[in-house]
Amino acid sequence: MRTPLLAVCTLVASAALALADGMTSVYTTLDFKKTCKVIEEIEEGGSVSLLCEGYKDYAVHFAEGDLRHSVQFGYVDPERQNVWQSFAQWNRVSNTIEWRLNDDRPVAAILRWFIENTDDAGSADPARVGQVLVVSRVGQRDDPQACVVGYVDALANSDANVLARELVDSRAADFICGAKRPEFYGNRGDLSGDPN
Repeated sequence: MRTPLLAVCTLVASAALALADGMTSVYTTLDFKKTCKVIEEIEEGGSVSLLCEGYKDYAVHFAEGDLRHSVQFGYVDPERQNVWQSFAQWNRVSNTIEWRLNDDRPVAAILRWFIENTDDAGSADPARVGQVLVVSRVGQRDDPQACVVGYVDALANSDANVLARELVDSRAADFICGAKRPEFYGNRGDLSGDPN
């Protein structure tokens, strides 16, 4: 009885999902051990830069430093290669990436981040972990602008995934990296962290 249901769930999760607006979504897994290679590693401070498999020839550029992550997608302008977009709080990312496609070309990526908020003593508090869907523009070969477009507080919005897709569809294509500031979309709670 479980096998057909599992097969259907797997098929739905791995296939591109056609949506009413003509855009589609496809999902990939960020596997640090199997699909990433180290670009730079600095032992002092524990920072690392990785280049990971993404969707087709659109790579995932991942960096970690001081218990914080930064991620860019697709083709990245060399002048923006070291731009750090993260949160002031300690944080970590999920391993599932939703790529929003227009005619099989990814225009944006949605990635869930976990924000490690602290207690009054300054220690990470498991009861105060925030969740934010970070929407990023995917850099193209002929337009290598890759940056964060906006944020959706996944705990403060029951329809967070829908809001993140709306954010992609309404703002990602026209968003100018470095000229516009990413903002929160929908409700924002006190566990959503401080983007930097």
